Amino acid sequence: MTYYKPLQYIVPPEDEGMLLKTVLQNRMGLSRKLLSRLKLTEEGITVNGERRYISVKVKAGDRVAVRMEVEASDDILPQPMPLDILYEDDELLVLNKEAGRIVHPTHGHYTDTLANGVVHYWQEQGKSFRFRPIHRLDQETSGTLAVAKNPYVHQQISEEMQTTGLKKEYLAFVHGQLEPDEGTVDQPIDRDPEAPHIRIVTPSGYRSVTHYRVERRFADATLVRLWLETGRTHQIRVHMRHLGHPLLGDKMYGPPEEEGAFGLQRHALHACLLGLTHPVRREWMVFEAPLPEDLQQLLRQLEGGE
Repeated sequence: MTYYKPLQYIVPPEDEGMLLKTVLQNRMGLSRKLLSRLKLTEEGITVNGERRYISVKVKAGDRVAVRMEVEASDDILPQPMPLDILYEDDELLVLNKEAGRIVHPTHGHYTDTLANGVVHYWQEQGKSFRFRPIHRLDQETSGTLAVAKNPYVHQQISEEMQTTGLKKEYLAFVHGQLEPDEGTVDQPIDRDPEAPHIRIVTPSGYRSVTHYRVERRFADATLVRLWLETGRTHQIRVHMRHLGHPLLGDKMYGPPEEEGAFGLQRHALHACLLGLTHPVRREWMVFEAPLPEDLQQLLRQLEGGE
């Protein structure tokens, strides 16, 4: 059995006599689910190199180590494709996803996804990980996307996302003159009962909060920076439509004439920034993806019409 690089914790004097279970949960941040899994792993939990029950008490200076088994994405077909990698280490991979690329294989769409390309990239390096995206981006949305390389990292960043510790910023081009210059949309979202693949603002929906700030105004459009408190499907697109300013190029939530409008082949939304606390290094890290060429071209087009 092979393992990833272990997570380690040296017990400080103030933790003398603490239960190993408490160290694992409160000091190292392991979830109950992951803890249960590690208890069944041969070298999953050790103290000073020896396997221990989680009911034992630790001593100052003890080296607590957690080892997770090496995994693979055997259900994802490796496929070569260009990847724009913003950052990578033993625990985390951050990518700049191109527009038009689905993140994960779905029913009837098993190839040409970002997952296929990442699995091939790891295979070429002789490494094995399970593809675990921290969050998703719509097929047409470009920009920053983080992938965890083990269940601990996925759990830690997912929890950070639930407590709004994760910072996600987007740039969007919307129709018309959005007023005021900054604001918050706090409107619940759920599926449209008449078209389940579409989301709508509805009183019976799930709380959804989007903050925005106008970056630049043009004759018939506004460039907006947005950041999210919640992460509902199509949230930005639905909230902007609710305000009467749908995204340029949005064929699902925009006006009927959106097909090919402004020369766009997709909706004008880009995940420009991702900020998170590295689960192992415990450092705050920020990753930025520049505006892609199609949106730069849109920007030049809008500037010409000012």
